[in-house]
Amino acid sequence: MPAQPASWPFADLGLDRPNAARMYDYLLGGSHNFAADRQAADAVLAVAPDVGVAARANRAFLRRAVRYSLDEGVRQFIDLGSGIPTVGCAHEVAQEFDPESRTVYVDVEPVTIAHARTLLHDNPNVDVVEADICFPDLVLRDQVTRRLIDFAQPVAVLCVAVLHFIPGDVDLVLAPFRRIMSPGSVLVVSHATPIRTTAQTIEVERLYQRTPTPLQLRRPDEVLALFQGLDLAPSTAGGSDAGLVPVAEWRPDIDDSQTGQTIADSPFIAGFLVGVARKPTPIAAAAPP
Repeated sequence: MPAQPASWPFADLGLDRPNAARMYDYLLGGSHNFAADRQAADAVLAVAPDVGVAARANRAFLRRAVRYSLDEGVRQFIDLGSGIPTVGCAHEVAQEFDPESRTVYVDVEPVTIAHARTLLHDNPNVDVVEADICFPDLVLRDQVTRRLIDFAQPVAVLCVAVLHFIPGDVDLVLAPFRRIMSPGSVLVVSHATPIRTTAQTIEVERLYQRTPTPLQLRRPDEVLALFQGLDLAPSTAGGSDAGLVPVAEWRPDIDDSQTGQTIADSPFIAGFLVGVARKPTPIAAAAPP
């Protein structure tokens, strides 16, 4: 079954309906959200207060993954389903390291796009593409992508806390990016899974079912399959334990404030699995004797 874009509202602004991107902004402490978003997020927090911790852990993971990509020589970033680029977003981390780094944000929700364009209008190396990521060819062909991204050079494609809002086969979203990536490129994914089911997680899933973007939980093996053909990076620097890990456990900062028993005990943190993988250089064919 192909990925279905129908759950992403774009026919109208829909300010009276909660939206996952704006709820996420609210959970991160941002100001680019509306009453419907705050009410829906507050309903989730009333049931499971550590959902806010999970959102911040995801944003902290994104920052660490961007820094890893920069260390690997990547200077181009595509953030799929980015939401509103505030509160420690990708281009801020990248441009602090290298002001010439380039970032393309991709989202389909009109209010998110309007906010993003207002925030980014004076930054020539950052722009936003209004497109449904369920149609990756539209993203790849967009004039913004073509202006800012050179696929002959390594690029990092970020899919953080977004794919679990898309029904169907989400590999249809990522496969075109894996194909066009040059060697040395990076794919970053975080995805909610059902590996720690509790009364809280069931109720949170039910609450999201009442929004235009219901949760689509996937098993760890389904998430792992999204990295086919790529080499998973170890979750610890210098380690060999390549694979999926909970969001707070991928190369955590020494001074990371998201540590402690809340992280260890939260089913939302344990169920949010992440991976970072590089595209390998093809092995050259041996010359004929």
